[in-house]
Amino acid sequence: MADSRVTVLSDVNFEIRAGDLAALSGPSGSGKTTLLHLIAGLERPTSGWIEWPALGDRRDLMPSNVAIAFQGPSLLPPLDVIENVSLPVLLSGAGQSQARARAAEMLDIFELGDLAGKLPEELSGGQMQRVAIARALAPAPRVIIADEPTGQQDHGTGARLMTTLLEVARASGAALIVATHDPSVANLLERRLVLADGALREEVKSPC
Repeated sequence: MADSRVTVLSDVNFEIRAGDLAALSGPSGSGKTTLLHLIAGLERPTSGWIEWPALGDRRDLMPSNVAIAFQGPSLLPPLDVIENVSLPVLLSGAGQSQARARAAEMLDIFELGDLAGKLPEELSGGQMQRVAIARALAPAPRVIIADEPTGQQDHGTGARLMTTLLEVARASGAALIVATHDPSVANLLERRLVLADGALREEVKSPC
């Protein structure tokens, strides 16, 4: 029987350090989302290895050490916005009142406080995406992964979102990895990782 396996990533070797701000670019289908899932511990590599020497065991990554804001819808439909954002804080061991206070803080930071009592079905695609990012950041993770965070935003809202995302990452000292097709978003980040044909390379950014 012919081997039907498809190799998505074949030449990937890099290190993410605390405080890194990295853009991950590449054409559609190049494996960006797969790489993000591997970094977050959601998938296992079929060969090679991935290690988190400063974060502990793979089972301890999420939600307090590594958080990921997915490209597609990821909010839990039965929960309202503040309950969705509270959830990873609760899973990290906080009490109900502490988790709710942290969720309210993150919603205010992302200008979403007026949506706290709404269900996901009442939100636009862009609002759901911003709530998902607020939820990812709520437990103060040490690595923040965002898959096309401005993909459903208009230009002005996307720019404000990226400004806030960078401010939160810098204030906490977390590493930030953003997968994006948008050069204007990639240019905001200090490192540029490019994925093509299964191989990853790092581009040296020209000084401004």
